[in-house]
Amino acid sequence: MDQLPADILHELEERFEGEIFHDRSSLLQYATDASAYREEPILVTRPKHSNDIRELILFARKHKLSIIPRTAGTSLAGQVVGSGIIADVSKHMTRILEINQEEQWVRVEPGVVLDELNMELEKHGLFFGPETSTSNRCMMAGMVGNNACGAHSLIYGSTRDHTLSITAFLSDGSEVVFESIDLKSFREKCKLQSLEGELFRNMNNILSDPLNQASIRAKYPDPAIKRRNTGYAIDLLLETTPFTDGAEDFNFSKLIAGSEGTLAFITEIKLNLVPLPPKEKVLICIHCDSLKEAFHGNLIALKYNPGAVELMDDKILELTKGNLTQNRNRFFIQDDPKALLIIEFARDSMEEILKIAANLERDMRQAGHGYHFPLIFGEDIPKVWALRKSGLGVLSNMPGDAKPVSVIEDTAVKPEDLPAYMEDFSRLLEKYKLNCVYHAHIGSGELHLRPVLNLKEAGDVELFHLIAEETAILVNKYRGSLSGEHGDGRLRGSFIPKMIGNRNFELLKEIKSCWDPDNIFNPEKIINSPPMNSSLRYRPGQVSIDFQTSFDFSADQGLLRATEKCNGSGDCRKSVLMGGTMCPSYMASHDEKNSTRARANILREFLTNSDKKNPFDHSEIYEVMDLCLSCKACKSECPSNVDITKYKAEFLQHYYDANGIPLRSRAIAYIGHFYRLGAMAPGLYNAFMRSKPISGLLKKMLGFAPERSIPLLYRTTLRRWARDNGKGQKEKSIRKKVLLFADEFTNYGDAEIGIKAIKLLNALGYDVEIPAHKFSGRTFLSKGLVRKAARLANANVSKLSALVSATSPLIGIEPSGILTFRDEYPELVDPELKLAATDLAKNCFTIDEFIATEHKKGNIKREQFTNESKKVIVHGHCYQKALSSVEPTLVILNIPQNYSVDEIKSGCCGMAGSFGYEKEHYDLSMKVGELVLLPAVRNADPNVIVAAPGSSCRNQIKDGTGRIALHPIEVLYMALK
Repeated sequence: MDQLPADILHELEERFEGEIFHDRSSLLQYATDASAYREEPILVTRPKHSNDIRELILFARKHKLSIIPRTAGTSLAGQVVGSGIIADVSKHMTRILEINQEEQWVRVEPGVVLDELNMELEKHGLFFGPETSTSNRCMMAGMVGNNACGAHSLIYGSTRDHTLSITAFLSDGSEVVFESIDLKSFREKCKLQSLEGELFRNMNNILSDPLNQASIRAKYPDPAIKRRNTGYAIDLLLETTPFTDGAEDFNFSKLIAGSEGTLAFITEIKLNLVPLPPKEKVLICIHCDSLKEAFHGNLIALKYNPGAVELMDDKILELTKGNLTQNRNRFFIQDDPKALLIIEFARDSMEEILKIAANLERDMRQAGHGYHFPLIFGEDIPKVWALRKSGLGVLSNMPGDAKPVSVIEDTAVKPEDLPAYMEDFSRLLEKYKLNCVYHAHIGSGELHLRPVLNLKEAGDVELFHLIAEETAILVNKYRGSLSGEHGDGRLRGSFIPKMIGNRNFELLKEIKSCWDPDNIFNPEKIINSPPMNSSLRYRPGQVSIDFQTSFDFSADQGLLRATEKCNGSGDCRKSVLMGGTMCPSYMASHDEKNSTRARANILREFLTNSDKKNPFDHSEIYEVMDLCLSCKACKSECPSNVDITKYKAEFLQHYYDANGIPLRSRAIAYIGHFYRLGAMAPGLYNAFMRSKPISGLLKKMLGFAPERSIPLLYRTTLRRWARDNGKGQKEKSIRKKVLLFADEFTNYGDAEIGIKAIKLLNALGYDVEIPAHKFSGRTFLSKGLVRKAARLANANVSKLSALVSATSPLIGIEPSGILTFRDEYPELVDPELKLAATDLAKNCFTIDEFIATEHKKGNIKREQFTNESKKVIVHGHCYQKALSSVEPTLVILNIPQNYSVDEIKSGCCGMAGSFGYEKEHYDLSMKVGELVLLPAVRNADPNVIVAAPGSSCRNQIKDGTGRIALHPIEVLYMALK
């Protein structure tokens, strides 16, 4: 069935209170996860509550459809990809229902995010132990479904270990609660004349059979392996009171954990909690000259009972250099180690940890393992863990079509078997002449092994299967688990018989048939999985088309391959509570279509599969890009460096080629030209803009929000003032000449800030010149007129490259203007100017960066500023955060002796250039602003100075709070003695 008939769809709409989507774009957004698979669902739904789920089950049962439960969609084995109905619980079913501090448990709905849960639990001195690398967006039902573990499983085990009870719907729509029950209660359950009773009778029959018992104990993965997730966990149920004397009580929750939504639909989970770990914590990051050193060094580290031992190899470390955020997190790395062991110790005293670290280093050196042993403390610890957690994402930055793939990335053996297993695995790689990436949970015997394959080539697609099959045989040799925590899904499902034997696999099939006779719940996962190299994201033999683009995408080997860097890991789905800027539209809406991932997926889908002459000419791409604020956060915060701001600009240029440039887009792009005309008579211009009838008509004509105030012009331009006042402003002792970039915002509307900047720099001993140059091109880029922006880039590079140098840098006041030189220009200019643009970019700085650097050199001194006390709060510009840093702004505002400066931990302000002015975007713009920034400004004392480098940010603050925010340069100027 390709599409549901209207009458059947209407039937569901009548009974379902949540959202239902069947448009092409929504189906494609949910056709992939973080795995290699792609399959379009027939419908996407977002249940509002448990009754919606029950109605969905009854509907699916009646019409012989299937349901794929989904939370964050970060699964690596294709668990949430399928042709049925997607039931996405991530938007509405997100409540923490009850916290019992005394008994140390919590009840949650399925869509609660792990890190958000732990933020709430921290208030009670508790937390949920298992922690995945996706903890800032993964959700509790997903963790249960996969039996997730995480880096600290040495201490806290798996999600299954902490699952006390599960409330769920069975395949007949009946609701059940699975919890620990004693033998008497178990027998009572077996008497029930219901599907629940049938489940208990079925399990009793299976696990009471001595032959089955012997088979399970002989063939399932070694119980000593803590990370084992192969098939259904009947090996654990076997070791409970009905079947093993003196064992723990029976709990079907153990079976549901790791079942990947194939047996029941979870609506509520009760979880065990643990006390917060000891306050004292240290990482020892051992640099190794080989992987072999790391494999053996791991065994030495385990003798000291660490909380975690994680591995990163040289390939993944090299890829972190190319990510702006993760490159900063490499601060502790010396040279280029072949492998890095990250070992965490948490104890009650620092003295104890330091003694352990010293002894561990001694033992490692005596064994000849490791050459550098830095200790990481305090606020630096999360940076190292962020580097480690970025592993999956940064792997997509490997150039070309061949990528490290998830295929055998979840194998687990006993840690003591790991060195021998790795020797065998190395021979397997040599046999097929393959490279591989090694990382993750070495301390628990589970390494994420990712061979480099090109899944667009038929030969590698076959190798994809062959490597998986031979690795399964190898893992079985060590009685290991083919899945430690990522699950079987459709990736490993077909190899389960090899891992546990045919007899045991027949038992699993019997269980699935009993629980779900109509195959409603997530079919083709674990049981009856199709060939693991079918339904892949890319078709074998697929050719990546090269498009004629304005931006230079050669570093990614073309625009299409740039979009393909998104592997679906979902880093863009974090909420505002997690910090950072990516992705403001998702943070404000919690809607998949507003995520970076959705935008990359839709662009990739249509560029790959379009039958149009202009493959950009699709309204679906336009719609999914429309709410992108072009904040640039994804360029730095997405581990895969997916730069949707750039992709959107390129897309719009091609879309306009087919559909024309809208009047408003043209007006905004050419705003600098309108400012230039207005500056001839700024008083008259401002009078028109202040006139309610005239400005109202203009807003209506151009589609601007009536609530917005239109920016006004200063009484003179910055260039005119500098020309008229430049003489005699120099100090006698000029230390340095700087060139000031008079961008289209600063030259006209914010000229007063520019004037103060010049006065400030003169007072500090710097000669300021404004060279001849064109507009920055920022407004053209923001509206997709990329070819015009490229012409401006060519002109500016040609004019300025001979003038700008290390001794005469180019500095800018508006971050989005000056940072264009560093970000877009090298990829926009003609090939013959590329080298000049790259060299020019090295000496282009925000004025904050310049002053901070000069202060560090001792050229600008604290004594030049007031001793008066002031409190300042700062909102950083998105482009600062993505391409530079807010740190220089904080540094320069702290130069005055008694200034106290705090950064508002906000993401995007929501205005984002013209985005917040546009009528249809106004509500989202304000929602973004209300996430952090606007409440923080409103709650600030009236005497506190509000500072923001961005022009649009200051306008958002004014419109949203009524307060006037100053550019940091204005604050510093006022602080001069």
